[in-house]
Amino acid sequence: MTEHTSAVSAPKWLIPAAAITGLLLVILFALGVLGGASKIEPGNTPVNGQALPQDAKTLKVGKQAAANDLSWQGTIRSRLAVKIAPKLNARILEIPVRPGDNLKKGEVIAKLDDRDLRAAYNAANAGQAAAQAQAAQAGADEKRIVDLYNKQAATRQNYDSVLAQAQAARAMANQAASAAQQSKVMLGENVLYAPFDGVVGERYQEPGDMGVPNQPIVSFHQPDDLRLEAAIASHCAAQVKLGMTVKVRVDAIHQALTGTVNEIAPEIDPQTRSQLIKVGLPRAEGLQHGQFGWLELGCQRAQQALLIPASAVVHYGQLQVVKVVENDLLQTRHIRTGKHYGDQLEVLSGLRDGETILISGPAQ
Repeated sequence: MTEHTSAVSAPKWLIPAAAITGLLLVILFALGVLGGASKIEPGNTPVNGQALPQDAKTLKVGKQAAANDLSWQGTIRSRLAVKIAPKLNARILEIPVRPGDNLKKGEVIAKLDDRDLRAAYNAANAGQAAAQAQAAQAGADEKRIVDLYNKQAATRQNYDSVLAQAQAARAMANQAASAAQQSKVMLGENVLYAPFDGVVGERYQEPGDMGVPNQPIVSFHQPDDLRLEAAIASHCAAQVKLGMTVKVRVDAIHQALTGTVNEIAPEIDPQTRSQLIKVGLPRAEGLQHGQFGWLELGCQRAQQALLIPASAVVHYGQLQVVKVVENDLLQTRHIRTGKHYGDQLEVLSGLRDGETILISGPAQ
């Protein structure tokens, strides 16, 4: 019985041993100890490049002085931008304009319910008529008492009393006339007009809403007179002067514009330590009120940067490569770029000072 048990248990010790042996063989193959006759020695493997065309133009890159510009985000706004609001409480009857509508000065923007105003105007006119009638009667009495007094047929007391009543009646008539005129002016406020030639921006209310003073119905602006408003750090604003030309980048239209500083806020925001700068912009296709822009200012000293023409960079999706000339052969080199400087790009990595790149030719 004992001999039979030993014979059966013997193969169980062989399984772990075989597994360990197999694992050691795999490690030895991976390290190249076994089967390493064709192992590649460490080092650089030469890559066959493309021959440099005869008519290709090349450039030896080198570091150059580049302005260390800072970009400040701002908003493009119209110089003439207003919000149209009523001067009185009245129900809005009609808003015949929509966002984007071009209006001439004097065109109707909104109409308000004028029933209360018209009733007040009619009452003021009636009051003026009554006051004028009383003033006319008092004037006649005044003329009569003067004649009687001159003939010594009236006492001084009656004379003074009638003159005082006539003067009070004329004052009341003038007051009633002013009230009627004011009522007439208020009656004209039931219609809101465009204050200048411009474009309707945003519509805040709809017909049926209650018009309230200082609560705008629509926004209105002039689209041709635009400027960038940006808050910049106070230490940088100290270098900005009125009339100074600056660069403004507008990503929405993929364009850089040259603007003129025409306003500098006199105060500095104590919380952000920034100062508001307003830059007048030229007319440009696609430039609109409300877009974002970047004010670029060289507030720091120039720095040395490796610059190459932007046209020399080839894009493969999000990858950027250039053709580097090595021993009259073109090699593809991946690079990483930074800021734009006009038609040049700053190279952050992938190229060294003194290398030669292809800038134009069949291989581009």
